Amino acid sequence: MDSGHSETPVMALKILIAGGFGVGKTTMVGAVSEIRPLRTEEQLTEAGRHVDDTIGVERKSTTTVAMDFGRITIRAGLSLYLFGTPGQDRFWFLWDELSQGALGAVVLADTRRLEDSFPAVDFFEHRKIPFAVAVNRFPGTQQHRPEDIARALDLQDGTPVVLCDARDRASGKEVLIALVEHAGRMHAARLLESVS
Repeated sequence: MDSGHSETPVMALKILIAGGFGVGKTTMVGAVSEIRPLRTEEQLTEAGRHVDDTIGVERKSTTTVAMDFGRITIRAGLSLYLFGTPGQDRFWFLWDELSQGALGAVVLADTRRLEDSFPAVDFFEHRKIPFAVAVNRFPGTQQHRPEDIARALDLQDGTPVVLCDARDRASGKEVLIALVEHAGRMHAARLLESVS
């Protein structure tokens, strides 16, 4: 039943943007999203400063309390729905819910606080959710090679590490393409494994 339209069917994939507090998740979702992103940010309060680790991000004035949401079309017929996770430990109960049905995740990392990436890496590794690490290059930070970051985070072989600028749309899109390609390879390998 062809109605004369030759529209490409749209495949929508769910991607999480995760990482530590103040690493640039909200910035990345906002930079790449082709729609006005949904944000659930609240002002940081003095009371929260005793709970949240703000060392290294002292100038941060807001925090995500539920999620950020955006959408980007990678190519005709392929859209990614982006869900930015909250970074503080006290909101991590949301991660299980947000990860349901996700194709994969981007773990955004800051080399000044690389240890903040371990909980996200562990989360996705334990749930066998494909992920890529995106190193957000903050101005004035020492540059590191992707293989050095992979070794420092003790990543499984093949996990992509991409250097990026979370403020730049093209840079964020490169990260997302690397993730989708990696997730595709992992899902194909699992499918072959289950068949053989």
